[in-house]
Amino acid sequence: MALSDIKGAARNEQAIAAAVAVLRERFGDRFQTGEAIRAQHAHTTTYIPAQLPDGVVFAEAAGDVAETVKICAVHRVPVIPFGTGSSLEGQINAPAGGISIDFSRMNRVLEVNAEDLDCTVEPGITREELNTYLRDTGLFFPIDPGANASIGGMTSTRASGTNAVRYGTMKDNVLSVTAVTAKGEEIRTARRARKSSAGYDLTRLFVGAEGTLGVLTSVTLRLQGIPAMISGGVCSFPTLADACNAVIMTVQLGIPVARIELVNALQIRACNAYSGLTLPELPTLFVEFHGSEDSVRLQSEEFAHITAECGGGEFKWTADAAERAKLWKARHDAYWAAKALRPGHAVIATDVCVPISRLAECVAATEADIEEHGLLAPIVGHAGDGNFHVSLVLDDKNPADVEQAEAFVSRLNARALDMDGTCTGEHGIGQGKQAFLPLELGGAVDLMREIKRALDPDNILNPGKIFTMG
Repeated sequence: MALSDIKGAARNEQAIAAAVAVLRERFGDRFQTGEAIRAQHAHTTTYIPAQLPDGVVFAEAAGDVAETVKICAVHRVPVIPFGTGSSLEGQINAPAGGISIDFSRMNRVLEVNAEDLDCTVEPGITREELNTYLRDTGLFFPIDPGANASIGGMTSTRASGTNAVRYGTMKDNVLSVTAVTAKGEEIRTARRARKSSAGYDLTRLFVGAEGTLGVLTSVTLRLQGIPAMISGGVCSFPTLADACNAVIMTVQLGIPVARIELVNALQIRACNAYSGLTLPELPTLFVEFHGSEDSVRLQSEEFAHITAECGGGEFKWTADAAERAKLWKARHDAYWAAKALRPGHAVIATDVCVPISRLAECVAATEADIEEHGLLAPIVGHAGDGNFHVSLVLDDKNPADVEQAEAFVSRLNARALDMDGTCTGEHGIGQGKQAFLPLELGGAVDLMREIKRALDPDNILNPGKIFTMG
């Protein structure tokens, strides 16, 4: 479907009213139906139209989640999990109405096993809150999608981020989950052991399911030791292709870079204006190395040789925490910097991922496409794993702008799929990417529907996301 075609699904007003009455009696002030609260729990991050739930339960424990799902199951009313609302493809919308479960009060660290390098947390804790809690243990959780997302939301969208090239994505760092099924029963998918051959890998089934198969109540995560030393820096290049080639060479030579982010010239201009930087307005790589003092210095020197070979300028790196923090804050604010290029306009933030050997070709073709069609669309990317993002700045009230943007997104996804890539490296499918999933996976989508029907026969768990059940 085109983003502009996203509409509400059929509502069952009588069933919703009945569920609302029961939930109000059960949860009192922890169940809210005011329009302002409901609007905060619908999609607002991009221009996808907001579709409000009919009520919001502020869960405080797993029992609250189970009870809410049981009540909604009796009345066949949709349940939509809500973390922080930072998803980009409409995952928290309520197209058929229903009940949003807000996890902001389920934000506790339940257990830390420092010797085993793991922890168990409630789904509402954000990655920044978790790392603040872990700081005194000498451990950290490395997945960093940029936004201060909740761990439950990151698990549900199979999030990635700037550290993925070294530490992997959420699928590599979730050891197990507990989840409430469509029947209102809580299950645990695995124990804490680092390997197991015990039956189906249910953990991976829930990681990336976007709340369509169960509602997460806890997540057990793999942790890492805080590196003895971290260095980072930037390097500018004459062309985007030169920068991409430096990324490819770095990965292929096995240099253990922790982060390697691609930012095109337009995005650098936006970041300079928004974050107060003075970087050359050229395609640029932001990089970071983790390890001992000697290993970090060696890696930085090896990377400088690569940048020189690829035509890059001087690689300026530093181990100063404040300087690094300023650079990475600017990179994480890229979305808002892009939005500020044209105040009062909306942004369609879209992403694709291709095999690393095709990255330069795909990015160059995408930049040419942007120029040919006169679009305002900065590019950034977690380039170390072939993932990049385009932020289209547009007037979402102008049908011609919307149509042009959607046509670009279609061409971008077709380009990635032609290179044996994916239509989304980390944003997920939600509502916005549904048209491209069958093109990518074909008949496997029908198998997904069969799994959904088996686990959620009444389609109450975040309906209308990933695919339709028609």
